[in-house]
Amino acid sequence: MKSDILKNSIETLPHRALLMSAGLKKEDFSKPFIGVANSYNDIIPGHIHLNELTKEVKRGIRDAGGVPLEWGVPGVCDGIAMHVEMRLSLPSRDHIADNIEIMTLSHSLDGWVGVTNCDKITPGMLMAAGRLDLPSIILTGGPMKANTGADGKKHHPIEGFGIAGQVLGGKMSEEEANKMLDCMVCGAGSCVGLFTANTMATVTEVLGMSLTGCSTTLAIDPLKKKQAYENGEKIVELVKSNTTPSSIMTKQAFENAIMVDMTMGGSTNAVLHIIAIAKELGIEISTDLFDEISKNAPNLCHIIPAGPYEMSDIDRAGGVPAVLNRLKDMLKDSPTVNSKSIKQIAEEGRVSDDEIIRPLDNPYFKEGGIAVLKGNIAESSVIKQTAVSQDMMKHSGPAKVYCTEDDLLHAISAKKIAEGDVVVLSFQGPCGAPGMPEMLTPTDAIKGAGFKKVALITDGRFSGGTSGPCIGHIEPEAYLGGNIGAIKDGDIIEIDIPNRTLEVKLTDEQIKARLSEVKTPERKLSPFLKKYRENNTRKKE
Repeated sequence: MKSDILKNSIETLPHRALLMSAGLKKEDFSKPFIGVANSYNDIIPGHIHLNELTKEVKRGIRDAGGVPLEWGVPGVCDGIAMHVEMRLSLPSRDHIADNIEIMTLSHSLDGWVGVTNCDKITPGMLMAAGRLDLPSIILTGGPMKANTGADGKKHHPIEGFGIAGQVLGGKMSEEEANKMLDCMVCGAGSCVGLFTANTMATVTEVLGMSLTGCSTTLAIDPLKKKQAYENGEKIVELVKSNTTPSSIMTKQAFENAIMVDMTMGGSTNAVLHIIAIAKELGIEISTDLFDEISKNAPNLCHIIPAGPYEMSDIDRAGGVPAVLNRLKDMLKDSPTVNSKSIKQIAEEGRVSDDEIIRPLDNPYFKEGGIAVLKGNIAESSVIKQTAVSQDMMKHSGPAKVYCTEDDLLHAISAKKIAEGDVVVLSFQGPCGAPGMPEMLTPTDAIKGAGFKKVALITDGRFSGGTSGPCIGHIEPEAYLGGNIGAIKDGDIIEIDIPNRTLEVKLTDEQIKARLSEVKTPERKLSPFLKKYRENNTRKKE
C-alpha cells in the first residue's frame, strides 16, 4: 500500500509517533489509510449536514478494516457569493483540487472519499480524483426538498433572484418581496432544481464515481446516511483491489455523462467542469462534443429552472438509473465504483413516472439541453436551449453594452432596457472579471422585470438557475481580444439557436478597427484573483 512508507521503516519511527499522537494505535499500521475530504461548513445549506454523513463514512471505513483520516475542504455558496464576491467561486474549484492533492500526497494516503454537494466543490474533487489517480469515491450530500407554502405552491431560495428582479422592474414592492422570505427557506441540501450542484452530482453518478442513486437521494432522506456508510465500506474495497479513477472515468464514461446531462437539461456550467475534469485524466473534450451529443440526445426531463419538477420528483421517478434505462441502447459501456458497469445499472433502472422522465418517442425537446453557438462574436458559446421559449430561438435586436453587473442592474431599474434588446455583458471571463462570475442576478433581474424578448450574451458564465435566451462562455473573452469587446450600443446582434449561430452585423474590418481602440476596464483585485488572472492569461497566451 502507498501508506506502507510510513509504517515499515525505522526512518519513519517519528512519523508513526506523530500519527499516534493524533490518535492512531499500533494495530492501525497494518490497515489502509483512507482520507476523508469533508467540505462541511455552517454557511452552505447543501453542506450543513455533511458532518453527520462524514461520521457514517468513517464508521464504514473502520468496519471495513481501514483507518479514516479526515480534513476540511473549503466551499463557496454561489447563491450567497453572487451579491458579495462571485469572482472567487470558479477559482475555488482549482483550489479544492489542490487542497486534496496536498493532503493525500503529503500524508501518503492509500485512497480517499470526497464528501461534497455544491457547485464547485464536486468538480474540484473530481479533478483531484483524476489528477491523483488514487482509489477514490465521491459522496454527494443530496438535494433539498422544496417548501410548500401557504399558497400551495413549491418555493425555494433561488426563486428569490427572480423576485428581486420583479422589485427592480417595478413589478413588486419591497414589502411584498420580503413577505416571501419565509416560504423560500428549505433547509439542508443542494438547491432543489437541476442547477449546477445537482447537475454535477448526476454527472458524478454517470461517470461511475458515486454509488447508484446517490445524486438524487434527498439530503433529509434517512437513506443518505446508509449511503454514506456504504461509501466508507466501498473505498476500502477499492483500495484493496487498486481500482483507480482512470479505470472508471474513461472517454466513454465522459460521453455517457454528457448524454445524460443533455437528456436531463443540466447547467451550462457542466461544460466548464467536465472539460476540466477530463483534462486531469489526459482526455481531451471540446465544447463541440457537447453540441454533437446534444443533437442526438432528446430532452426527457423538465426540471427547475426549465420546467416544474424538482430533484425529489426525479428521485421518485427512479433517479439516474431510470434516465439511464431510457438511454440504454445509446450508452457506451464503462465500469463504475459499484462493481457493475453503467449498462448493467441502466438495465436495472425502472421509470415509475413517464411524465417526469419521458420515453424517447415523447421528449420535451427533440434535442438535448445545451447548444453551442458560433459566429463572428464567438468561436464558441453555450446556451441552455431547453430553457428558452420557442419565440426566442431566433432573435435579432440592438445591443446594450455593460461591463459590470451593477451597471446592468441600474439600467434595468432606470428603465433603460427595452423589449427586443440584446444585453451584452463583456469583460466577465476568467481573465477579464477575473474569475468568470455567474450571472444569475442580472438574468433573473431581466426575467423578473417582465421582459419576454430581451436576450443576454456574455463571456462570463451562468448559474444553473438561469433560464431564457442567455448565451455565456463566449470565447475568446474580451480581455484577451475577443470580438465581444468590439460591440457597441446599437449594433444589431443576431441569435439563431437552431442553426447554432451568434453574429453581430459588423464587417471584419469594422471589428478589427474597434478592437484596436478597446480599453480594458480596471478591476479591484484581491491577491488570489490577481494570481488567478495571471495564471489564466499565461495559459491562453
